[in-house]
Amino acid sequence: MRNFTGLKRFYYFYSHVKGFKQKKYNSKVSDFNIFNSMNLKSVSNLRKNLQKGAKIVAIGGGTGLSTMLRGLKMHTSNLTAVVTVADDGGGSGILRKDLGIIPPGDIRNCILALAETEPVMEQLLQYRFQEGMLKGQSFGNLFLAAMNGISSSFVEAVKRMSDVLAVKGKVLPVTTINVQLCAELENGEIIIGESKIGERNPNRKCRIKRVYLKPENAKPLDEVLEAINEAEAIIMGPGSLYTSIMPNLVVPGISEAIKNSKAIKIYVCNIMTQPGETDGYTVTDHIKAIEDHTFNGIIDYCIVNTASIPQKLKEKYLEEGAQVVRIDCEKIKELDINMIYRDLIDENNNFLRHDPRKLAMAITDIINRIYKNKRNKLNHKISGETSLQRNQGKGLYFF
Repeated sequence: MRNFTGLKRFYYFYSHVKGFKQKKYNSKVSDFNIFNSMNLKSVSNLRKNLQKGAKIVAIGGGTGLSTMLRGLKMHTSNLTAVVTVADDGGGSGILRKDLGIIPPGDIRNCILALAETEPVMEQLLQYRFQEGMLKGQSFGNLFLAAMNGISSSFVEAVKRMSDVLAVKGKVLPVTTINVQLCAELENGEIIIGESKIGERNPNRKCRIKRVYLKPENAKPLDEVLEAINEAEAIIMGPGSLYTSIMPNLVVPGISEAIKNSKAIKIYVCNIMTQPGETDGYTVTDHIKAIEDHTFNGIIDYCIVNTASIPQKLKEKYLEEGAQVVRIDCEKIKELDINMIYRDLIDENNNFLRHDPRKLAMAITDIINRIYKNKRNKLNHKISGETSLQRNQGKGLYFF
């Protein structure tokens, strides 16, 4: 009995000390982390805490945007995904042509990335029919097309689908105008259609000079401009440079709104080049292309992967015409941009992707280190020098 009583006393003492240390540690983390989402004890508290997270606008499309959103939603629910609507290939292109709706594919992927839903529901919405007239078509695309049929507008359809799937944050098309993406090459050749721009053509030796939309006066969604104006951080990428990111930035009014926003502007550089779009591009080439389509200074921070790529994967991508985006250090030093170098890769099914968790941590680290607990009084143009500004344009940070 004595031994049992002694054990009980030791257990109570140990629990008390352990609990005190944990509270002390959590307090330190809370003081530093404006997201306050890593030390919560219940789902309800987690949801409340996510509502206090930073206001982030993520701009892009394709797999890259939805991958990043899956990581960011673990840190904040104040997310707005601004999605390109220039897709004209695959199942989205067919629905766009047949029904005259905004291409739903990229929007569907972003909705699912931010959704709190059962795995079987996600499987269902991502399911592609294998045969018949619907072969290759995604059920999620059809779901959104049907929702559009019973809604007053495509934007309302997206909101209603988001409500059904309990989405954290918002998913918005950059415009509701039926736009077509065009590319002008350096030799003057014009390519019309998003799916045509990304086609690999061994005979195409020159680079893309610029991309633009038809009609050129497509109006951006008011909610998109409002979200950019209120944002604390604006993320561009990852994703296809000319067919996922640029189609958003060249919509009239978008780059101006980004310029006028007090938010931190972050660009996530791709890991690999993309055949037909960015052949031979370096990190600097990606940045310059964005600035040429918008304005100098649109990027405050650039996140770059530094993890080594397995040789087998390099060879696989090389066969497809892609290679690792080279970090051209000397030219980077000439840029007025803070560079963030991280291990960001996720090797999945013999494909290279940005790891959602690693990328989200890189982004939130930047925001935390800039704002800390001052998210209600944001103004990143702080007078005086900070540790992050000290080497601006030449900064090499390994958070």
